[in-house]
Amino acid sequence: MKREIKIGDKLVGDGHPTYIIAEIGINHNGDLKIAKAMIDAAVHAGVDAVKFQKRTPEVCTPPEQQTQMRETPWGYITYLEYRYKVEFGKEEYAEIDQYCKEKGIDWLVSPWDEQSVDFIEQFDPPAYKIASASLTDSNLLRYVRQTGRPIILSTGMSTQDQIGKAIEVLGAENLAITHCTSTYPCEPEELNLRMIETLRKRFPAVPVGYSGHEVGLIASALAVALGACIVERHLTLDRAMWGSDQAASVEPGGFEKLVKYVRVTEQALGDGVKQVYDSELGPLKKLRRFSGQD
Repeated sequence: MKREIKIGDKLVGDGHPTYIIAEIGINHNGDLKIAKAMIDAAVHAGVDAVKFQKRTPEVCTPPEQQTQMRETPWGYITYLEYRYKVEFGKEEYAEIDQYCKEKGIDWLVSPWDEQSVDFIEQFDPPAYKIASASLTDSNLLRYVRQTGRPIILSTGMSTQDQIGKAIEVLGAENLAITHCTSTYPCEPEELNLRMIETLRKRFPAVPVGYSGHEVGLIASALAVALGACIVERHLTLDRAMWGSDQAASVEPGGFEKLVKYVRVTEQALGDGVKQVYDSELGPLKKLRRFSGQD
């Protein structure tokens, strides 16, 4: 079976350009203007898709956390109130949908509950992303699978057995997985990029990518060299902005460099077949020495 899926009009997998996702998540802080500016930055950088997160706050917020108070840009409010502040509704997502269509960029969502899947279905998304936190939520996995859309499964904070179980629930067809360490930001010694190779060997029919939360760009390019066909990084307009994910995110200028590094890495990998390039013929003629060889 060929290791590829189709997201929108693009094939994703071995032999295809790396599919680069700018994770907006909730870094927009509930502000549609900020979300559009982030989409603009992603388009300018040359990424393939932007991704949001969608929750039904009263379903996804544990009861014991709902009444906890916290300082926010909207004042000292409960955690449940905060969760509502950073959620977009139908009107905002309709604008996001239209804006992305105008800009020619895919937009995806990580739904955290079944109601959110139903909500996003009205926008005909090209794929769904399952967040690492949801990998063991078998009911949600089945619910997303019944949409028939391509799925990208993130594998942070999960064991090998849990990953295998999730793929049993989802099935390997029309599925991609991303290696991930769910620490924000993640130190280099915990990135464990060789897991990309491990996942590729264990699931030979499934495209494998990388979802990174590290500071810097080197590891994301290395992931491509190790076989990642998807690269996802969080995007922010400013890492000093309020929000828990901002510090592990990449600013617009960094995203431009990231896309460049990924594309250069793809070119540099080659096909593994040794050859003498035309560009080497001049130096060969000038510098090559022969001694005692047939």
